Amino acid sequence: MNDDVKRIRAPFDEATARSLRAGDRVLISGTILAARDAAHKRLIETLARGEKLPVDLRGQVVYYVGPSPASPGHVIGSAGPTTSGRMDAYTPTLIAQGLRGMIGKGYRKPEVVEAMKAHGVPYLAAVGGAGALIARSIRKYTVLAYEDLGPEAVAALEVEDFPAIVVIDSTGDNYYETGQAPYREL
Repeated sequence: MNDDVKRIRAPFDEATARSLRAGDRVLISGTILAARDAAHKRLIETLARGEKLPVDLRGQVVYYVGPSPASPGHVIGSAGPTTSGRMDAYTPTLIAQGLRGMIGKGYRKPEVVEAMKAHGVPYLAAVGGAGALIARSIRKYTVLAYEDLGPEAVAALEVEDFPAIVVIDSTGDNYYETGQAPYREL
C-alpha cells in the first residue's frame, strides 16, 4: 500500500480514474452522487424503457449510502457505506453509461470487475461503522432524483477530504486479495 494520501477531485476524469491503484489512500473533494439499491433499480428500469436518466452519469462517482436524518445544525446524519454487492446486478450497465467510480464496502462480482476494467473505473471503499465520522466530510446534500425513496434517493454530495481506499483499480488489481496475501499461512 502506498503510504501517501492522494488528494483527488470528483467527478473523475479518465486520467484520474485510471491513475488510482489498489491500496491507494485518497481524500476526495468535489461532488459525488449518493444512491442505493432502490435508486439503482429505478435507473436500470428507466434505461430499459428507453428513457433518459434523470442524472448524467458521465464522470460521476457514486457512493453507496443511505444516510440517516440530519440532526439540527448538520447537513447530513450518519453516512456510512452500504454493501456494494447489492448494486452488482445494476453496475455494469451504469458503468457503460459513463459512471467513472464507485465507493462502498465489500467485494464485487467478477462481471462488475470486468466492466470496470473495460471502462477504466476504480472501486473505492469507505470504512464501515464510521458513518458519523464520514459525515463530517459532507458539506452539502441535495436530492436530484427519486425523492420518494427518502435516504435511497439519488443525491449530490458536496464533499471535502472524503476518506477512501482504492480497493479494485481500473486494471482489476484487488487490494482485498493483495492486502491479505502476506498474512495467509502457506
